[in-house]
Amino acid sequence: MKMPLERNPFPFPQLQNDDDFVGSRSTQKSPFADNTENSQQRDPWNRLNRTPTLASARREIYHFDPQAPQDSLDFVIKSKYDHHNQFLSGNNKTLVQKETVTEAHGRILKNRKKEEPPAYDPMYPPLKIAAAQKNESPHCVEGAIQSHHSAATNRGYSRRHDGGFYSI
Repeated sequence: MKMPLERNPFPFPQLQNDDDFVGSRSTQKSPFADNTENSQQRDPWNRLNRTPTLASARREIYHFDPQAPQDSLDFVIKSKYDHHNQFLSGNNKTLVQKETVTEAHGRILKNRKKEEPPAYDPMYPPLKIAAAQKNESPHCVEGAIQSHHSAATNRGYSRRHDGGFYSI
């Protein structure tokens, strides 16, 4: 059986795009509460945008580093190479700078805080020694924890004051 070409045999609405599948999207809420321009004027975006990194601050036109070498001669003079102790070293050894090898150069090279080692190893904390508040005799039985073993009696066994034995 052949379908007629001039008439649509399915009169109900045809699903052709996303709005037909899920309905009108005008009732959906906006994903952001504020527009981009207003939100960029507030923290944290504003604070992150206004705070330069060390690299971006060094690219500024007004940046001046008095310790930076002016030319290749300054670069060689500032190197860690000692001609008396390291005679005939290679070219790569003669141009090593102090900032590369040591920590005591007084310059901030990265936006990182130096990690301070802890005062002690957390796996082995130091022992705390507490002094007794008053000197007590180890032979005194008063205030001791009740037990059927006591150092103050024969062979470690003792009786209660009423004559009975301590029970476990």
